[in-house]
Amino acid sequence: MSDRVLYSFRRCPYAMRARMALVISGTRCELREVKLSAKPDAMREVSPKATVPVLVQGDGAILEESIDIMRWALGHTDPEGWLSRDDAELIAANDGPFKHALDRYKYPDRHGSNALEHRAEGVKFLRKLEARLEKGPQLGGETRGLVDAAIMPFVRQFAATDREWWAAVDLPRVKTWLADHLESALFKTVMQREKPWKPGDAPTQMALQAS
Repeated sequence: MSDRVLYSFRRCPYAMRARMALVISGTRCELREVKLSAKPDAMREVSPKATVPVLVQGDGAILEESIDIMRWALGHTDPEGWLSRDDAELIAANDGPFKHALDRYKYPDRHGSNALEHRAEGVKFLRKLEARLEKGPQLGGETRGLVDAAIMPFVRQFAATDREWWAAVDLPRVKTWLADHLESALFKTVMQREKPWKPGDAPTQMALQAS
């Protein structure tokens, strides 16, 4: 059994990308699915900000940011060479302006926002991805890497907000790239369904085989 614990939420894009890096790197950890409306005290005690993902090491060290979890895991084992296909600037644009637009497009009532205006802002970022994908099938070149895994879950969320609109929008390379990742064995592996964890539950190991 692993002495690491990952607090996660299956549909959270930040947690998705952390799980992908952990699976690819072969990092063993106990998976604790979190119900966001009833976050466990055990997670709050180790991470007062109480947002997923949180990785707790056996020595008590805590990683609270998904991109840090990704780079930490791959820094230990990187069988596909993901770290050679990193792009801090593009990931920052995803995590900043694109995520801001995504939230206000997907949840206009929550933010008091104009959804269509923010969708248009999000498309500006997607056009950059479209141009990048003219050079190769992945954002970092010929094969998937850290930049793809870091950004894809957010594009997935954007695409799912209005599927009819997404089907009509002119982003052919982004659509193909997204569809390929969603159909990959890796993504299907990290989307394993688990019941929300509670103290006393038998440990659930996160799947390692992307099959």
